[in-house]
Amino acid sequence: MVAKRIRDAVQEQARDGKLSCNAAFRVAEELAVNPQMVGEAADELGVRLHRCQLGLFGYDGEESIVRPAESVSSELETAIQEGLVVGRLPCAVAWALANRFDIPRLELANAAEELEIRIGQCQLGAF
Repeated sequence: MVAKRIRDAVQEQARDGKLSCNAAFRVAEELAVNPQMVGEAADELGVRLHRCQLGLFGYDGEESIVRPAESVSSELETAIQEGLVVGRLPCAVAWALANRFDIPRLELANAAEELEIRIGQCQLGAF
């Protein structure tokens, strides 16, 4: 029953076979389900996720819009390093750090790129 509601919501929000990450998270919130369930439903339906809030994939015709930051403060670098899990920065941790440092999520991703740190463990299960 829940799975059908999720699939229906994904189909309703998808445009041209794509579902923005923002829309996916909105579906998860509205249905009070884990975001990964929305990502799995999208996958089952053949709907591709795009417009990652960290800029990592399917964004404005490019695979990624992440570019190395010009500089990264020592405080942010330390926080990113402390947030690593098996050498990668989980998306949820990246979001939390962006909030903590009051910076856009893309800026956080750019800082990680400058530090040659990969972001992983997408809350939607995309990577």
